Amino acid sequence: MSVDRRDFIQRSLAMLWAGTLGAAWPLAHAAAAGASGGASAGTSTIPSAASAVTPTRGGTLTYAVQQEPPSLVSLLDTNTVIRNISAKITEGLLRYDAQFNPQPLLAIAWSTSADGLQYTFRLRPGVKWHDGEAFTSADVRYSILTQKRLGPRGRITLANVERVDTPDPLTAVVVLGKPTPYFLKALSSAELPIVPQHRYGDGDPLTSPNLSAPVGTGPFVFDQWVRGSHVSLRRNPHYWRAGAPYLDRVVYRIVPDQGAISVALETGEVDAATNVGLADLGRLAKLPHLKIDDTYDAYLNNAAFLEFNLDNPVLAKPEVRKAIAQAIDRNFIRDNVFYRRSSVVDSPVPKVLSSYYDDSTFHYPFDVDAANRQLDAAGYPKQADGQRFAVKINYITGSDFRRAAEYLRAALARIGIKATILDGDLPTYLRRAYTARDFDLNLNGLGRLYDPTVGVQRIYWSDGVKHPLIWINASHYQNPQVDELFRTAAIDTDDARRAAAFRQIQQIVGRELPVLPLVTVPALQVYHSRVHHLNNSIDLTAGDFSDTWIEAKS
Repeated sequence: MSVDRRDFIQRSLAMLWAGTLGAAWPLAHAAAAGASGGASAGTSTIPSAASAVTPTRGGTLTYAVQQEPPSLVSLLDTNTVIRNISAKITEGLLRYDAQFNPQPLLAIAWSTSADGLQYTFRLRPGVKWHDGEAFTSADVRYSILTQKRLGPRGRITLANVERVDTPDPLTAVVVLGKPTPYFLKALSSAELPIVPQHRYGDGDPLTSPNLSAPVGTGPFVFDQWVRGSHVSLRRNPHYWRAGAPYLDRVVYRIVPDQGAISVALETGEVDAATNVGLADLGRLAKLPHLKIDDTYDAYLNNAAFLEFNLDNPVLAKPEVRKAIAQAIDRNFIRDNVFYRRSSVVDSPVPKVLSSYYDDSTFHYPFDVDAANRQLDAAGYPKQADGQRFAVKINYITGSDFRRAAEYLRAALARIGIKATILDGDLPTYLRRAYTARDFDLNLNGLGRLYDPTVGVQRIYWSDGVKHPLIWINASHYQNPQVDELFRTAAIDTDDARRAAAFRQIQQIVGRELPVLPLVTVPALQVYHSRVHHLNNSIDLTAGDFSDTWIEAKS
């Protein structure tokens, strides 16, 4: 991470959370109440964060991405490529400081009842949707209840929501059936965007035109989506935060080839990019006009996992899964597939959530001889052709995961397992993993997020077997004890008891190994030195670009 980038993030986030970042941006100091059920609020306004260069208004930021987004709103699909664009157009109730403490956004104040079952949000007055309609509490109710019903994380995050009351247009009261200790961390623009109810009407939210031509309240207005080419956004001239944003336009260019992304950065054809080829970073880092941001995303906590299809009778045997785990050199994946830009992961729970972390049973050291012996003992000896059985590898779209699949195929060959790699775009990958279940091994990238109930439970939750939904339990793992521990932790307000439940879960799934954690997935951005203040959110690339500005080309 560049020094300029790190300093800005630390300085501006501190000011932002204090309610002082940005010209004439009044932010109420709001705090979720404790047992007293009260909340405090106030406002303050000072000039924008100090910068060595005076911000310039205008200009277009051209940002390269490798994947075509399936939609442009993250309400019903929280895929990263959707989140990053959605958060520029559509806002959440809250944003968060570096310690995940909630701060105002569309909600300017909030309070919690003494029993923890009611959250009352006072909404920002005078906010308009991009089509001129007024933002109201009815939009909050629709967004929360729709994600609870259909969202891949909403079925877990919002499971305890009973209803959303709207006593007036600027008040929303979320009523829970059970305490939900992580609720206030789940209301960011990317995690739970507030969408306009009038755009969805009574139709099917999954087929709404708002998914591909969204109307939001954010700093940028959707302009155009040319499939296979680009998504363009333009400045919201009526944005509620006076003076923001600086940019006139944002253009997301879709560049499937990573090499072409690197060339476009070198030549200045694009101003910033994610999904840059890791092998190119060494060369790009030497160019004086480019900077690299490798900040770890502690909100998403992305990691790569190998999910075993337990519907396959061979892989249903724990000893087979453990043998495969010992045939995989995760250090090699870290160093060669991800070019030392990642870390080995020893548990599904992120290590940054230290009080919840337990890796005591996830010890499967790389040992090809031991793996071969285990497979022999499991009743799968090598045949005359040297093979034991065959598997199909499904992998989430991306060059890094394709390389991981190629490594996995070679590693499995060393223990007599013939592997075929299944290629395809993201919709094809999702269909194979969660609907058709046409795979044996699934290389997946999953956000472990800010709380195990939100990010980790879905990896093992048996409800995903009965009610299939993308990003939930591709392995079809079912363990009633694990389900019950997750259910208990989801509603327990005693953090020590939650921690004990999460540690016990890790010990069980580490022994049974339906899913093998591999490595973290780096969240890298490369950008031109003319670009300033690219990130303004703890969610990094899912910030809103409201503070981003770009110097004119000389």
